[in-house]
Amino acid sequence: MFIHVVKAGESLWQIANNYHAPMAPIILANGLTDPNVLVVGEALVIPMGEVVYIVKPGDTLWKIAQNYGVSVQYILQNNSIANPNIISPGQTIYIPVMRYSVMAGDTLWKIARRYGVSLQNLIQTNNIVDPNNISPGIVLVIPRKTRPKISVNGYIYKLGQGAVPIVRKDGGHLTYLSPFAYLIKEDASLEPISDGPALQTAEEEGVIPMMAVTNFTATSKGENLASIVLNNPTLVEQLLTNIISIMQQKGYQGLNIDFENVLPRDREAYNSFLERAAIRMHANGYFLSTSVAPKTGPEQVGLLYEAHDYPAHGRIADFVILMTYEWGYRKGPPQAISPINQIRKVLDYAVSVIPRDKIYLGFQIYARDWTLPHKEGDEAETFSPQEAVARAAQYGADIQYDYTAESPFYRYTDAQGKAHEVWFEDARSAQAKFDAVKDYNLTGISYWALGYPFPQNWVLLEDNFMVKR
Repeated sequence: MFIHVVKAGESLWQIANNYHAPMAPIILANGLTDPNVLVVGEALVIPMGEVVYIVKPGDTLWKIAQNYGVSVQYILQNNSIANPNIISPGQTIYIPVMRYSVMAGDTLWKIARRYGVSLQNLIQTNNIVDPNNISPGIVLVIPRKTRPKISVNGYIYKLGQGAVPIVRKDGGHLTYLSPFAYLIKEDASLEPISDGPALQTAEEEGVIPMMAVTNFTATSKGENLASIVLNNPTLVEQLLTNIISIMQQKGYQGLNIDFENVLPRDREAYNSFLERAAIRMHANGYFLSTSVAPKTGPEQVGLLYEAHDYPAHGRIADFVILMTYEWGYRKGPPQAISPINQIRKVLDYAVSVIPRDKIYLGFQIYARDWTLPHKEGDEAETFSPQEAVARAAQYGADIQYDYTAESPFYRYTDAQGKAHEVWFEDARSAQAKFDAVKDYNLTGISYWALGYPFPQNWVLLEDNFMVKR
């Protein structure tokens, strides 16, 4: 897999020809509705065996070799590198795919064993229809990567029948599905949601349903609501009883608690609630997860952060979802929504107090369009990365890239003469997040939220990882 950034004057035919790749897989992987319309600065995923890798700061040959499942010696054999201990950012490294010509008496099982790859991966890589029938002389591509296994959660807030096509399309890439969300009430009851169609489709797609419970809405922070419940042991037990009743009725297998804006003074009450939740969930055969704000240290102030006790969540919950997004808040000024430099600061702290095998990286898959100049109270428009590229094409905007934030953006002027700034996700920013998951040896990824088309993401996810199912 390679990521190509479109230059002025390039056509898809030229790009495909340069990589010796057919056009059809490129169109499919990138969800191109009109292959004749490309945007300068647009990142395209090129499905192919060969890799042309551009060295990044901090890279070593050993690290690159590990990422691509080859040896350092293999890289040296295919590149003119004078000193293996010295490589420079911007340097190009060519990693050709390994190929094998089938000989008489070969079986796919023997070939897979010889190269230390899985039989299923060998079959999938070569699109083999009948694994028991391979002829001498056929050239097979040997899969390079040993992809780490991770779990993947997807939140979805488009419910009712509208959830069905979304879960049907993306379910094959998920371990868990979390319809968002049951809202708690002051009497410990829960506001019902139309999650039936999503749950039915999740079952058909082999995805584990995870019930999400929250205290906030788009118009209410929920801090006082949480305080009332968390500080009343009777209400806590009744809430957990009500949650378990819904889980049993609907077929949920685990619980995700996403209490936000909890008052700082309620920090210990929240921890106690989580402890009771873990006891009750585990006693009924369910797992417990929590969602936490993106903290960079234990003393970070602010309503979003202070009551989220990372060490306690890491000790109590079966896994913890870091909500590493929303720097580019819809009601705030324009900026990258999930900048990788900020995410890595959160990860540095998280892995110091939460076991890595409990940490899920939060990944937003939407774009935002702010009207300029931004004024307090203005709200950005939210839409899909696909729409972001289409909008750039519509207004003739060149896509730029912030290499510190690892995020694409552009500006344009609409038909009414208003200036806009758009930040979104593309293949480059997705790969940067996947690299972070591998660099920090995290156990999973959690998407907020399904329903925003971003086909490049799913292609790269499967190229980087094996999703636990």
